[in-house]
Amino acid sequence: MKRALIALLVLVAGAAEAQTVSPADIKAIVADPSRSAADRTNDLRRHPEQMLAFIAIKPGITALDLSAAGGYTTELLARAIGPTGKVYGQSRPRPAQAPAPPAQREGNSNPNLPAPPPTGPLRPSPEALAAREQAMKAAGVKAAPIIAVVRPFEDPVPPEVAKDGLDLVTLMFNYHDLGHMGVDRAAMNKAAFKALKPGGFFVIADHAGRPGTGISESGTLHRVEEAFLRKEVEAAGFRLADEGMFLRNANDPRDKNTPDPPQPKDEFVLKFVKP
Repeated sequence: MKRALIALLVLVAGAAEAQTVSPADIKAIVADPSRSAADRTNDLRRHPEQMLAFIAIKPGITALDLSAAGGYTTELLARAIGPTGKVYGQSRPRPAQAPAPPAQREGNSNPNLPAPPPTGPLRPSPEALAAREQAMKAAGVKAAPIIAVVRPFEDPVPPEVAKDGLDLVTLMFNYHDLGHMGVDRAAMNKAAFKALKPGGFFVIADHAGRPGTGISESGTLHRVEEAFLRKEVEAAGFRLADEGMFLRNANDPRDKNTPDPPQPKDEFVLKFVKP
């Protein structure tokens, strides 16, 4: 009888661990008044409730946010994962003699600091992540610790989690930039694959390009062809697990950086799994 009870408790504990963050909890995370006004403005185009639900985050996991920049996504992950987990926010090393970036960037500001001029989308900003973590602690938010990682995209994972150490990797709206930056994307994708545990997810969102354009318009229209991206990621060993449709806009002609007539960009969200 005692053994049966122990077995039941183990099963219940395992089921609890397997639960994803509920829609109600996601709604509360996004609506938390301690989030900055700039992030709330960013929410209008980023649809964080739908994104977090699509990612299907589980409390206590270890995640890596590639190209974290100012930390909009990194903070959301930290809030959703909670204090029993961990979030790494990666940015590339600063060019030699480049000035340190401000602690925030447009659309990713900390409410306790003055807003600086906007910076580039891939500007490394470990200072921004530190400011976000400090602001959450000051507000009493029970979030996962954020660990800033300054590493090249080709080798973005810190050694302690580089082999089966991650449950989730995200890359939000910057895969296309890796094209005009000359990044070895195959090396990056392989590193993500190696770092994820079996069953772990690699979630990528980006601005959709037209068929046949590949990543050739990354520096002009800031778009990437979905089929091209999928082929590159699957070449590392990933399998496509799901596709989010909540940012799609079939009316976007995809021939300009900013759609004409003005409308939301057509954007895709792909969830890959490590078998």
